[in-house]
Amino acid sequence: MTLKSVPHPVDLHVGARLRQRRKVLGLGQARLAQAIGLTFQQVQKYERGTNRVSASMLYALSCVLKVAPGWFFEGLPATDGDNPPTPAELSTARAVRTLVSTPDGVGLALLMAGLRPLQQRQVLALMEALAEPDAEAA
Repeated sequence: MTLKSVPHPVDLHVGARLRQRRKVLGLGQARLAQAIGLTFQQVQKYERGTNRVSASMLYALSCVLKVAPGWFFEGLPATDGDNPPTPAELSTARAVRTLVSTPDGVGLALLMAGLRPLQQRQVLALMEALAEPDAEAA
């Protein structure tokens, strides 16, 4: 019996950021792969978090995608080096990553950012109400 290893949350985050930036620039996986001298399958593995991106490859990707290497880590919980992020912090980062990895999620984030604080709270209250299980269905 073989056990499949679960990708590390940081690898998933970096992969999602890679995918997000690639899509913003309108690059296909094959075109990005060609630019960095890899196969599109390797880019897929990076985006899924199944393969870790080395420091040199992260640098190459940042050059092609026109972002600083640190950009791939934005949105991760801060750490002081001695204390790794808590499961709750990683869960929050995963939720944000999941939201912005879809066109609808990006659209929602852009629209929310354009609202006044009161309107943002009202939209959030509406979304919380929609997310609650239907009492009649139970």
